[in-house]
Amino acid sequence: MISPKEVQHIAKLARIELTDRELIQFQKELAGVLAYFEILQEVNVSSVAPMTHSVLLENVYRSDEFKAKTDDIAQKLLQMAPETKNGYLKVKQIL
Repeated sequence: MISPKEVQHIAKLARIELTDRELIQFQKELAGVLAYFEILQEVNVSSVAPMTHSVLLENVYRSDEFKAKTDDIAQKLLQMAPETKNGYLKVKQIL
């Protein structure tokens, strides 16, 4: 059984305040959770392969291909920009 002092410590770590009534309630609930973990430790999982995630999906990325810009497209984009300098877009300073 988990002690009230341990419950208060956990509540402090979680930055929550507990009333005396809540302290007793959480003491029972946390004891139940710990008891369940004891049951889970008895399960034989030696034949189960370890896994890092429950969903076996992978991100799909497009191939990283270089496409040379054509001068006419670059010129059209530069013409639409509010400000340019030496063939580049001029933007406001960030820092």
